[in-house]
Amino acid sequence: MTAPTAADEPTPPLLRLEDVVKHYPVRAASRLGRGRRELVHAVDGVTLSVSRGETVGLVGETGCGKSTLARLAMRLLDVTEGRVVFDGVDLTRLSARRLRPYRRRMQMIFQDPYGSLNPRRRVGSIIAEPFAVHGVVARSERRRAVQELMELVGLNPEHYNRFPAEFSGGQRQRIGVARALALRPELLVCDEPVSALDVSIQAQIVNLLSRLQAEFGLSYLFIAHDLSVVRHLCDRIAVMYLGQVVEIGPVGELDVEPRHPYTQALLSAVPVVDPDEGARHRRIVLSGDVPSPIDPPSGCRFRTRCPNARALCAVETPRLEVRPGSGPRHHAACHFPLEPAEPLGAPRRQPPADLREGGPC
Repeated sequence: MTAPTAADEPTPPLLRLEDVVKHYPVRAASRLGRGRRELVHAVDGVTLSVSRGETVGLVGETGCGKSTLARLAMRLLDVTEGRVVFDGVDLTRLSARRLRPYRRRMQMIFQDPYGSLNPRRRVGSIIAEPFAVHGVVARSERRRAVQELMELVGLNPEHYNRFPAEFSGGQRQRIGVARALALRPELLVCDEPVSALDVSIQAQIVNLLSRLQAEFGLSYLFIAHDLSVVRHLCDRIAVMYLGQVVEIGPVGELDVEPRHPYTQALLSAVPVVDPDEGARHRRIVLSGDVPSPIDPPSGCRFRTRCPNARALCAVETPRLEVRPGSGPRHHAACHFPLEPAEPLGAPRRQPPADLREGGPC
């Protein structure tokens, strides 16, 4: 699957994932009692870049591979195939020792603020851990540095000696943000950092991340389910389905005129606040279930749930590329992309016979 190349970017990207693949081996039971070896296709051929100072949102339904992709970007998981390039350096095969300097430049904020903090350690010790691991702040200066970080993210520095259980969910996530900022990284990978929080607290954390980005020039790979949060914070949106990116484009373009049917269905699920607009809003309900990642469909992986699917979709995998009528940074992986303002499932002009019969695109 092709995607935007590095030459399309105005400057070389800070992070680039090139045809990244991650397969997990599993052993399935058989009737003879012997297990057969199968593979879970968690991520399959994803190419994605994050430029300096940019926020790229990654959205998709549960199980599509977003969190796995985040961990591959951080080299917390080894790729099956492909490359992870950070600031022009291929990190894919680096040893732990050679990878260590890059750990300081890229950090992660985890989804669960209750599970990502050690409940037996005091908050000051948790935030100071990166200083100790990398030896960048003298022991005598760590307390002051930690308290400055706590103040930066909106926590009371006097609570330095408290345990995580003494903080609310939003405060715990601020602790996670402070820990991620300790080494002054250039890239933050945010794995659904607000999904476990109340709506009012979500807004506070999103505003905090936006302020920190403006202050320190951070780049974000921001994973979320809530498209309204992604629209507010991100510059570009990438949509994943069953281990692949099916559409990527700028905010204000992809979320207004999606070209992939799955993206349009995903956007239709966003709640509408205005009652008058909500009365006109049409929710798209897809038929069928998400296919198994152990045995994904041939061709286009969305074809089993797509009302616009045709014979070609079963035999040829669509490429992620600019479609006619889209902007130069808007790419979609669909043989029959939606026209602007076209509702999903609407009657369409019949394609040429060779397309209906599965001929060349």
